[in-house]
Amino acid sequence: MKIAVTSQNRKSITEHAGRCRKFRLFEIEDGRIAGTELLEFAKGQSFHESSPHEAHPLDVVDVLISGGMGNGMIQRLRNKGVTGIITSQSDPEIAVMLYLKGKLQSEEPHEHSHHEHQQVKLEL
Repeated sequence: MKIAVTSQNRKSITEHAGRCRKFRLFEIEDGRIAGTELLEFAKGQSFHESSPHEAHPLDVVDVLISGGMGNGMIQRLRNKGVTGIITSQSDPEIAVMLYLKGKLQSEEPHEHSHHEHQQVKLEL
């Protein structure tokens, strides 16, 4: 099993899975963390910049844990066979261990539209 965690700062779980380009990848064997590595993608490989109809490097994971994502992201992951989980937990390893114990509750996805992102880009 493979679990990816959004970690833009490479230390803690960060929000906005769609914009994130840095992830911690956990290899799970026998219900325990067997290894971990840092992944960093080019801007064009972030979920917001890539097509949901094409292959993505994280298509190989079973679970994606993030501090925030919308319904569209949850559905995109589901279409690839990936479970999306939203958590307020800040430590990636603790979140993964809680998930493995069945104790990581997923929070509600936030609502937003791509129109909002366009407005933010224009304001910058």
